[in-house]
Amino acid sequence: MARSEVITGLDIGTCKTAAVMVMPDREGQLDIVGYGVAPSLGLRKGVVIDLEETVKSIEGAIESAERMAGTHVESAFVGVTGEHVRSQNSHGIVAVSGDDREVGPVDVKRVVDASSIVSVPAERQMIHRLPREFAVDGQNGITDPIGMSGTRLEVDTHLVTAGSSFVANVLKCVHRAGIEPAAVVFEPLASGAAVLLAEERNAGVVLLDIGGGTTDVAVYWGGGVYHTWTVPVGGNSITNDIALGLKTSFAEAESIKHAYGTANLAVDLGDDVFEVKALSGRTTRSASRHFLRQIIVARMTEIFKLVQSNVVENCSPEVMLAEMVLTGGGARLAGLDTLAADFFDLPARVGYPTHVGGLTEAIKSPEFAGAIGLVLFGAKSEGAARPARTNGKSVMSRVSSWFSDIWG
Repeated sequence: MARSEVITGLDIGTCKTAAVMVMPDREGQLDIVGYGVAPSLGLRKGVVIDLEETVKSIEGAIESAERMAGTHVESAFVGVTGEHVRSQNSHGIVAVSGDDREVGPVDVKRVVDASSIVSVPAERQMIHRLPREFAVDGQNGITDPIGMSGTRLEVDTHLVTAGSSFVANVLKCVHRAGIEPAAVVFEPLASGAAVLLAEERNAGVVLLDIGGGTTDVAVYWGGGVYHTWTVPVGGNSITNDIALGLKTSFAEAESIKHAYGTANLAVDLGDDVFEVKALSGRTTRSASRHFLRQIIVARMTEIFKLVQSNVVENCSPEVMLAEMVLTGGGARLAGLDTLAADFFDLPARVGYPTHVGGLTEAIKSPEFAGAIGLVLFGAKSEGAARPARTNGKSVMSRVSSWFSDIWG
């Protein structure tokens, strides 16, 4: 296959690095042609703490994906997260140019540029400018104003900035692994592209992308992104709590969490017990599943409280929320959707990646939502650096047409 037709997403997480390679078919549908996973030891809460370990992790994931796909990766859309990522909403307004007073692409670019004129400290950089809603002569709720007649064009835009040094360190690792970064994407936006439906983004949904070191939050309303945030607590905190509570190793606690853990308070666990290896690994003892659930629910409730407080503080009363969607590796915890539904008093579901073909059982999992979404969101918002042509029609033009269907 032609290298230039392959699009790659690189999700560098606290626990694992995942690479996903896709290729558009004749209809523009994206099909997965390769993927790879490698342990990640060089990041903590989304921040690089060991360059060499991070490079090794990237190389391992990329090499596995390349072997499956039968081709080399040249560039990739790279996910970033961490407390250093911040967001805000901004408003822009311009006069419609041209004698016919018809809104054109130039006007849209001008108004988005106008909405992006905000004070950004020298140590930070803009990574996303996401138009959420346009207005023409006061008529609100417009998603695509091109071709409409009017004299005044307005836009509400969601802006995302990140710490320049943090992003530079991630990209340095990607470069050293022999990959050219095509763009950086804030992780919850990538996951949202992979697991959310257009109807959910319109109605109002809170996405929680629960990783090992962080829980990323994205609020969608009216079809666009309204608020994003990162909680510096994730699935590893639950595992640490279990290890401390049961006096065992981190690895044993992680295995126990998935084998016996649940966050569903409605499940009658009775006198269920399981065996726990001691720290020495030489002896075992019995532990109660009820006690294990208490540990899990306490930590997840803490995370939910932080999310709730932040959403209430940053979303205006007019933002109506209809659903919670949980994704990321942490969403695999049994009963977590039930606990979220009870806590937030909203319907909740686990988000599995869609919008791509070639999904096997191995990759059709919430923990791959970020890597798959990086391809979807990255290609949709940033475009392709090297478009290839097939039968006179560029691959990316076919992909862009398909993206318009999933994004509405």
